[in-house]
Amino acid sequence: MVSDEPEVELQATENVELQDENQPKKICTLEILRIIKEAQQQHGLRHGDYQRYRGYCSRKIKRLRKALHIPQGDRRHFRKKDVTEEMVTEEKWLYIPLMLAERAWSYAMQLRQESNTELRKKFHLHSRLRKAATYALQLNTLCQGDKVDARTKLEAQAYVDWIHGSLHFELQMWKPAMENLKKAQVVYEKLAAALSEDDRVVYKQRVEELAPSLRYCAYNVGDETAIDDLLKMRGTGQGDLLANLDTLIAQTRDKRSQELSDVVWRGRTVPVKPDKVRPFLAADQELKEALDRAQDRQAKVTLIENLLMDCKDAIAAVKDELKNDPNFKIRCQSQSGPVSSQHYLLSYLVYIRLTRNVERNLIMVESTKQNLEQDGGEGKKAKPQDLTRLYEIILQNITELKSLAGFEEDAKFQQEIESQVKGYQAFRCYYMAQTLVGLKRWKEAIALFHRAEEYLNQSLTQQAPAPLSAQLKKLKSDIEGQKFSVHANSVLSEDEQTETSTKTYVRQKKPLAERLDEYCEDQALTTKQPNVFKLPPEFEPIPCKPLFFDLAFNHVEFPSLEDKLEQKQQQGAGISGFVKGLWGWGGKK
Repeated sequence: MVSDEPEVELQATENVELQDENQPKKICTLEILRIIKEAQQQHGLRHGDYQRYRGYCSRKIKRLRKALHIPQGDRRHFRKKDVTEEMVTEEKWLYIPLMLAERAWSYAMQLRQESNTELRKKFHLHSRLRKAATYALQLNTLCQGDKVDARTKLEAQAYVDWIHGSLHFELQMWKPAMENLKKAQVVYEKLAAALSEDDRVVYKQRVEELAPSLRYCAYNVGDETAIDDLLKMRGTGQGDLLANLDTLIAQTRDKRSQELSDVVWRGRTVPVKPDKVRPFLAADQELKEALDRAQDRQAKVTLIENLLMDCKDAIAAVKDELKNDPNFKIRCQSQSGPVSSQHYLLSYLVYIRLTRNVERNLIMVESTKQNLEQDGGEGKKAKPQDLTRLYEIILQNITELKSLAGFEEDAKFQQEIESQVKGYQAFRCYYMAQTLVGLKRWKEAIALFHRAEEYLNQSLTQQAPAPLSAQLKKLKSDIEGQKFSVHANSVLSEDEQTETSTKTYVRQKKPLAERLDEYCEDQALTTKQPNVFKLPPEFEPIPCKPLFFDLAFNHVEFPSLEDKLEQKQQQGAGISGFVKGLWGWGGKK
């Protein structure tokens, strides 16, 4: 049974060699500190339960060995199998020494809690910490090759320094403990400075956790300036990491910019985490070249509309990521406070959507202007109202930019947006005035030309963007010419009104239906509102319509009832009258 173990190991090695031949080399990335912090918080350390975390590490190691097909023997025999550098083809191989170190460290922390009542457990505590340091060194050795990136190398070295510093701290070897803990703190500080805002939180917490231990070590050493002397170490041995730290940090930044596709917008760097957003940002960067290659304006509009559809999906993906973020909900309700990286990325995507909408509408404005100058051409005749409607949409999109999260109090950004708003308001007033000119409403048109000129001057004063400023200067000369033209037309229209006022006629107040027997020339009958009949007519009293018509009523002769009426008057009162009445009722008729 023992002879089967080398065959299993040989088979695993052959599988690794086949993978290396068939697949290209993959650069592995292992975010050690973030991984162990998340595992510790989810599996017991939130409540200080180190035994539960140790059980999780054991189960994790077992699952990893089973998935990677490197079991350590069977139920009856054990054969130790460590991970070698040739085996490392993905991040899962590096998890094994990391979890082994974490299991030993958690057991040591459990023994430290129990050593308060059982002093003999301190010896077992030291043994477990030495075992954790051994596995940490094994992890660091695997990370020194070309198969991992610079960030993983830094994190592995910092993890080794932290484990060794904890071991020396327990052994009360204050000088080595201070040296190792300080090196770990320096690396974590550099990583926090190089990474994005969301990723640096964990590293800042670790730096703060190491500060009390360093102060205690310095106190026991008796020289508080010894910590500053550690930063001056260069050369060989323990100073090699600090000497090459700047180079490794530069490599980390380059790799992060390539993999995470960071976006730098208005002085802030934001990592792009959702995968759906990255293709959209790449397409947005290539849009300018695609627009230059477009044959006509319609093709440009189609390209922008296709990009806007992708932008909609990207915004939805970022919003899904922000659903579980409580700070996002608080920020949306209060409209104040810091903006997270994901929320800032959402603002950037909304900014792209609104600006691309404006760009599309400006292309449509150019097409409509050309159609208007050519008096319609072969297609549908353009009107100034069409341009007014397009500028309304542009103003709506630009106004929405003012409410972007994180820019409510940015004075420079708000001034840029306000200058664009004033500029496009000038164009809108100009084409509204053109519409009134077509209706020959000269006074209202002149007032709108003056209002457009005011908006134009305000936009130029607030330093509008260069393309918009050039268009506004051309608009200024057009407004001056239109004002003189409208003023001349208004004067001519007043002269025409005075000539026609001499030929006015007296409008007949009586409608035509009431004076049919009279003859007169009424020019009001040829206008759009002739006085023919008074509507609604005046009310007149009429007899009520009966329920039915009695046709025989006029031909019926009724008998006279005068004798009945006389007898009724002669009847006496009292009992005698009543008796007489009865007598008459029974007597002759």
